[in-house]
Amino acid sequence: MDCIDALILGVVQGLAEYLPISSSGHLEIFREILGLELSGEDALEFDVALHVATVLSTIVVLWKEFVPLCKSFFTIARDDNFFYVCKILLSCIPVAIVGLCFKDFVESFFGGGLTVVGICLLVTACLLGFAYYFRNPEREAKHHEVGHDITWRDAFVIGCAQAVAVLPGLSRSGTTIATGLLLGDRRDKIAQFSFFMVIIPILGEAMLSVKDMISGEGMGESVGTLPLAIGFFASFIVGCLACKWMINLVKKGKLVWFALYCVIMSIVCICW
Repeated sequence: MDCIDALILGVVQGLAEYLPISSSGHLEIFREILGLELSGEDALEFDVALHVATVLSTIVVLWKEFVPLCKSFFTIARDDNFFYVCKILLSCIPVAIVGLCFKDFVESFFGGGLTVVGICLLVTACLLGFAYYFRNPEREAKHHEVGHDITWRDAFVIGCAQAVAVLPGLSRSGTTIATGLLLGDRRDKIAQFSFFMVIIPILGEAMLSVKDMISGEGMGESVGTLPLAIGFFASFIVGCLACKWMINLVKKGKLVWFALYCVIMSIVCICW
């Protein structure tokens, strides 16, 4: 992988992490277009590095919301922010189980062609379509439906959706946001919750990757240090620009257009 390849993948990650089109799926698509051949382990670890960059961009963009959550949780304030963080922790349990028990199985889907990506993009399109149909913004305005705050049950169900969305092509943000909308959660709450809930599993996976690299079991020679750094910073910068845009799109209920896009890309991937 050269620096231009890494730059392209970083930009793709920064955009696709927040848009409900699957960042991992689009990284697979662009690796295929660029002719990059990475093992499943190398591909997954490079993706994790780019995901860490977008996690940091989430913290930067949502800093005013992030700091009060940290203060309440670490001081055990027992206020709404404290219980909000507890719900985030609850939502992380399913993906933690998948990461610890099924990591090798998940890695087998990375770097192995676009058929799985195409199928998962189609599933993403269906989820976004159902979310739009059942929570149509025009109907919400007509019937004065505003949704409810995220409950403990909702947090766990959304966490299960996130655990399934580790597959390339199944959008994490799209899956979790659509699940929250189908559960009746408020539009202005679910996008922010979706972006916050990925912080812990991504940073946890990153720490495991660092541990493997220190012990000599990390990324192979196909991913160099300079390309990794370029991809990281590109992903961070583009992620900062895309994060707030996506939150506004969820509030306006514009996700149905991404469903159409995912259908088109699904057909392209399967035919490829």
